[in-house]
Amino acid sequence: MKNILIIDDEEKLRSLLARIVKSEGFEVVEAADLKSGFKKLELYDIDVVLCDVKLPDGNGVDFLQKIKSSFPLVEVILLTAYGNISDGVQAMKNGAFDYIVKGDDNDKIIPLLYKAFEKVQLQKKVQQLEKRISDQFSFKSIVGKSKAIENVLDLAMKVSKTNSTVLLTGETGTGKEVFAQAIHENSLNCNKSFVALNCSTFSKEILESELFGHKQGAFTGAIKDKKGFIEEANGGTLFLDEIGEMPIELQAKLLRVLETNEFIPVGDTVPKKSNFRLIAATNRDLKIESEAHRFRADLYFRLNIFEITIPPLRERVKDISMLTHFFVNKFATSINKKSLEVSEEFLAKLEGYHWPGNVRELKNVIERAVILSADGCLTPEVLPYELQHQTSNQHKSMSAFSMSSVEKLHIQKVLNYTKGNKAEAARLLEIGIATLYRKLDEYNIS
Repeated sequence: MKNILIIDDEEKLRSLLARIVKSEGFEVVEAADLKSGFKKLELYDIDVVLCDVKLPDGNGVDFLQKIKSSFPLVEVILLTAYGNISDGVQAMKNGAFDYIVKGDDNDKIIPLLYKAFEKVQLQKKVQQLEKRISDQFSFKSIVGKSKAIENVLDLAMKVSKTNSTVLLTGETGTGKEVFAQAIHENSLNCNKSFVALNCSTFSKEILESELFGHKQGAFTGAIKDKKGFIEEANGGTLFLDEIGEMPIELQAKLLRVLETNEFIPVGDTVPKKSNFRLIAATNRDLKIESEAHRFRADLYFRLNIFEITIPPLRERVKDISMLTHFFVNKFATSINKKSLEVSEEFLAKLEGYHWPGNVRELKNVIERAVILSADGCLTPEVLPYELQHQTSNQHKSMSAFSMSSVEKLHIQKVLNYTKGNKAEAARLLEIGIATLYRKLDEYNIS
């Protein structure tokens, strides 16, 4: 519905204007003064206001500011009996859609109303999109009611309202980037950029260019100046994922940026400034890495102002049911499937699994299961082989406090840390590679 509010103290002129506007399919609400006009704005969902400049209880140009302050999406067209350049200039400064003279510009009113209404509709769509994006990346998007996740959410919410550097730690797949985005969306700079860069994706040279930017001709292929992520994040948040993979030479440069807010693009000599909030994430233990001289100790201490450790999914068993239903609904909707039921047997298999890939692995398993489902109910038959063929003894051993259970989980954690590199895992575990392979076979770890 296209709702128009006409505010004019001349009843005949107001009624005539209302009939013209109604004939174009608009819904019209009328008011004789500013006070009653504002009440109508509060009562009705008004899109556009046609307002006289000279009214018994005030000036339309000044009233415009009040409208924009309380109803920012409403567009206002001011009408005046006598054109005044200074009033017109001030009206546009105050946010008027247009300023026209009665009588001389009557033929402009209807086209202006359509243009103003189109602008309102566009602004509403943008607002709805921004809200969906905000909801998608807010703390509300983090699914779970377990004590482990609630403790982490509490910490994240508290630090989000500050500008402090945050270090997110935890195994791969636990949702560190989701938390980083939520912290940004709940921050004072949520309307600024959130810029994310994975430090493990690039070589040292490319990572340096991505971070700091470069000047034209700085290296082969640098055909024009390029802004780096540090500059793009100015005023907002820079999220550096897998910061433990950053080459040690670049760590010193990053530390300088954090201490001075200054950086120099590759190939340039003139420092630039960027004031941003840093959120870093890693699946490594940076304290151990710094003690082993694989990560700069001074950078570690600078990052470790506020550390939040995201718990692995095996410590959030109570959340598996909520996460499962969330992902089932999401993927069923995306492929236009009717709502799917989740059988108790299906859920029991999920809750009995140790989830080395954490929430990311659960998400992938559910997506596959939804695609394979055919009878409206998810059963164990649509799960991967290793989940289908769990035994009750396996489930029991995972939930018990036996040494074998602890050893198995520790080996999985170290393998996750080394990204599957068994030689490096054996070195960190201080066992021989043959011993590691024997234990992998013993515990059925792939």
